[in-house]
Amino acid sequence: MALFFSTGPDMQQLLLTIDKISTFVGQAFSWLIVALTFLISWEVFSRYALDKPHAWAFDVMIIMYGSLFMMAGAYTLSKAGHVRGDVLYGFFEPRTQATIDLTLYILFFIPGVFALTWAGYDFAAESLAMRETSTITAEGPPIYPFKMIIPLAGLFLLVQGIVEIIRCVICIKQGHWPSRQADVEEVDVDKLKEMVHVGDDDIAKLDQFVAQQGGTK
Repeated sequence: MALFFSTGPDMQQLLLTIDKISTFVGQAFSWLIVALTFLISWEVFSRYALDKPHAWAFDVMIIMYGSLFMMAGAYTLSKAGHVRGDVLYGFFEPRTQATIDLTLYILFFIPGVFALTWAGYDFAAESLAMRETSTITAEGPPIYPFKMIIPLAGLFLLVQGIVEIIRCVICIKQGHWPSRQADVEEVDVDKLKEMVHVGDDDIAKLDQFVAQQGGTK
């Protein structure tokens, strides 16, 4: 209990360690995007060029996308990347932000994710017991491995949610948000211009040149 309310370096290291685990899991499952791209491309080619569609392809696409979506939840939460109403929230002081977040986590997030994990375990256990297969299409693939991801994703999300609650408590006590693990950031256009030594005048001249070339065709 004392560790829970600690604001020292040991607590910060623990929070960052859990962030790294959530990041690793999210990035590992992100490779499903590549697999899904290849599968869709191959299925389109097989269906229209070879006239050999696969009945199981649609089910597998749904399974892969659903697995990616669920297992990326904790990763997104660790980066504070979920959708938020920043119109007013961004103007609040950190302590006010943390108080709002803490209230919402306790009232909505924890009960909802706990219910997801609990119900997901029942769904997965039942599906595993009957070796459930998809009935959406003919020759449907087994879907009990997919349903087993539901409680697993809920567990990761629940642990990361507890981390965010601790961050809220620390922020309320210290007055500022504790640091997070660095990750991919959006492109800073101005910084990119400096790196490649391109100014606004250069871009304007290029736009004018492209317009002139288009007009001569």
